Amino acid sequence: MVAQLDRALAALADPTRRAILARLARGETSVTELAAPFDMSMPAVSKHLRVLERAGLIARGREAQWRPCRLQPAPLKDVSDWIERYRDLWAQRFDRLENYLQEMKAKEQKGHGRQKRRK
Repeated sequence: MVAQLDRALAALADPTRRAILARLARGETSVTELAAPFDMSMPAVSKHLRVLERAGLIARGREAQWRPCRLQPAPLKDVSDWIERYRDLWAQRFDRLENYLQEMKAKEQKGHGRQKRRK
């Protein structure tokens, strides 16, 4: 599971691969169609697809001359679940920080309410 998560996160680190996944989220398409928006060679696109495939994020098929690619969402759920644990952690930390700042603000306001007597 950890190795799969590592591969998925590494694959998602590249903007070209994220763009490919965004396109596949709309539905299955061919490698040629996936390559069209990018200013790169077909071997370079194929390399990106291999990375996505090894990460389990896409599946490639073969139907005669057509090589369809489709999104495999399960690894994205694993990434989302992993990130969610840290989101909860940070939310708790921000809540504690907010409480602390409110306490400091209340103490500051209370301290300013008193005036020192001059002799």
